Amino acid sequence: MSDLDGCVQVLREVHDVDGYPVNWPDRPSEWLTRTSQLAAWVAERDGQVVGHITLSRSGQGDAAPALWSSREGVPVRATAVISRLFVAPAARGHHIGALLMARAVRDARERALHPVLDVVATDTSAAALYERLGWSLLATVDQRWGPNRTVTLHCYAAPG
Repeated sequence: MSDLDGCVQVLREVHDVDGYPVNWPDRPSEWLTRTSQLAAWVAERDGQVVGHITLSRSGQGDAAPALWSSREGVPVRATAVISRLFVAPAARGHHIGALLMARAVRDARERALHPVLDVVATDTSAAALYERLGWSLLATVDQRWGPNRTVTLHCYAAPG
C-alpha cells in the first residue's frame, strides 16, 4: 500500500469518527494532493500511516492568509497554509498532530513564509491543539460552502 492509499484509508476513518473533512471528497486522493501544495508529510506508527499534513500556497476559499496579510501589511504570498491535518483515531494521544504541525511550520519558515490555517468552528479538538501550540485566532468568519450551506471557520496564525 502506498502512503497515499494509507492516507485515504485513515482519512476515511477520521471522517467516519469526526466528520472531517466536512464534505467527503469525490476523489480523496486528489483532495489530499491539491495543485497549490508545497509539501506534505505522513506520520507512521509500526509501519502504518497514522497521520497527514499539507503545506500549500493560499487558494480560493482560504480565509486566514488574507486576514494575516491585512493585519501584518504584507502580501498574501508571504503566507503558507497548513491543511489536511488528520490523525487516525487509534493513534491519538501520542502527540502526532503536534509533531506534524511542527514539521509543517518549520518548512514554512525555511521558505520564509508565515504559516496560517482555517478550521471549521465545530472542530474543537483541532482548535484546542492550535491554541495549545500558541497559534493566534485572527477571526471567525462565515463561508458559503454551497447554495444552502454556510460554515463558520476559525482563522489562525502561527506565533512569531
